[in-house]
Amino acid sequence: MLNQLFKVSKNDDTVSKRAAIQRSLLRKEAAIGGELFGPVPEGGRREFFCLDEHTWIWHEEWLDQSGQRRIRTTRYVIREDSIIKKQDNGEYHLVSLSEAENLLKAAETYQRRVSKEVYGV
Repeated sequence: MLNQLFKVSKNDDTVSKRAAIQRSLLRKEAAIGGELFGPVPEGGRREFFCLDEHTWIWHEEWLDQSGQRRIRTTRYVIREDSIIKKQDNGEYHLVSLSEAENLLKAAETYQRRVSKEVYGV
């Protein structure tokens, strides 16, 4: 019985470690992605990353002219025949061809840099 308890505990620990590693890697990837669009203004934060095989996230925080913190998160969903996006809690909208092309270029650059800088490939 004790062996089974320790086994569960060990498995839970392994799952926790794996999740922590995955979060750490995703944070590194997101930081690299945030650099693709130029320097991040002081006091701001920018992330761009691939959440899963169909979803890209762009997250940005900045201080406006009055010093108020602003936050915007854009979720791009890649479909077989289109790309849709929503910002913050808004509704999904079809992206333009120009925006889709820009997203593709950003995703390709992201993949190259992340492969090299995070995974050494």
